[in-house]
Amino acid sequence: MTVTMEKEFIDLFELQHMLKQGVESLFPNRIWVRAEVSAIKARSGGHCYMELSQSDQKGLIAKSSAIIWSSKYRFIAPYFESVTGSPLQEGLVILVQVQVNFSEMYGMSLIIDDINPEFSLGEKEQERQRTIERLQKEGLMGLQKELELPLLPYRLAVISASDAAGYRDFMRHIEENPYGFQVEPVLFPALMQGADCPASIISALDRIVDGGEQWDAVLILRGGGAKLDLACFDDYELSAVIAQYPLPVLTAIGHDQDYHVCDMVAHEFLKTPTALADYIIDIYAREDERISSCESRIRLALSNRIYREEALLDSLTARIKGGFALKIAAMESALDVLQTRIQAADPRKILERGYALAVDADGVVLRGVAGRSAGDKFSVMFADGTLQAEITAVVPSQEC
Repeated sequence: MTVTMEKEFIDLFELQHMLKQGVESLFPNRIWVRAEVSAIKARSGGHCYMELSQSDQKGLIAKSSAIIWSSKYRFIAPYFESVTGSPLQEGLVILVQVQVNFSEMYGMSLIIDDINPEFSLGEKEQERQRTIERLQKEGLMGLQKELELPLLPYRLAVISASDAAGYRDFMRHIEENPYGFQVEPVLFPALMQGADCPASIISALDRIVDGGEQWDAVLILRGGGAKLDLACFDDYELSAVIAQYPLPVLTAIGHDQDYHVCDMVAHEFLKTPTALADYIIDIYAREDERISSCESRIRLALSNRIYREEALLDSLTARIKGGFALKIAAMESALDVLQTRIQAADPRKILERGYALAVDADGVVLRGVAGRSAGDKFSVMFADGTLQAEITAVVPSQEC
């Protein structure tokens, strides 16, 4: 037996149509929505398709498709860029005026009618202030200032984009310095804008400190750009890493008016890459000037010392010459006395007075008969010759 069970149902289209009526009746007018641009694609036809999202500490909590029709996009995009200095791009938090739209075929989407560029600037500034307050609370703002920059920072690790104009300007100033100083910066390439910029710079910092080479300082360079392009240098994680870095970090990011959180925590910050190059060269120039000054002072002191020593030497020479003359005269006189005494004590003079000198076979003077035996050979020396003799008997003195 077949049992047929009937259930109530509606078609998918009918369901989608009911949702469309409900959603569009709930939001009949345009509304302002705050969201982050998580994806954006401008089509060749002029329309711009975006994905808007919102996240919290746990991750993504909301997501929706959005469209800017070409008739609006060709006005909205350039205006947004003219105010913020940056094009619409991923990672930006924006305030958009939307019409909620629901399609039976494609579901819900947001039709963007306008974007408030001032909101994006304000949002970044609020985030920047929160980062500053957090770094101050954690005691990280002044750590880099406690490090000592070497007297002549020679080994410089540079973090920049290899094709960046700011990096090229820096290198040109270093290589063409008017003093001819030789400095050897070594580039560690990194992204210098966009959402991946902080992580890329942190990775370069890690490579520098983990590479096993000795560095005097790290330079982070980026030329001018739009405010939102440079907002990555207000990132908390990047600023915290720089603040706690074991080497002095010098920054030169943006234009003269730019001042980022990374600049605040750095050991030194300069306005532009060329200003940083001049700062390095000025260190060498000041040391060169100091050495030149020391050299001049040493030369003058040495010249004065040589003059005084020469004068003293002349005086000593004169005194030594006089002293030597007296000494030599005294020594000559003493020598004459000694010569007279030596001549008087000459054995030949004694022999000439009738005395004789007896020596044994080895030439040793015989001073007595002790130790002598009959048969020993000896010689007797006279003034006019020597007699060779032999002991026939030893007769000791009766007094002995």
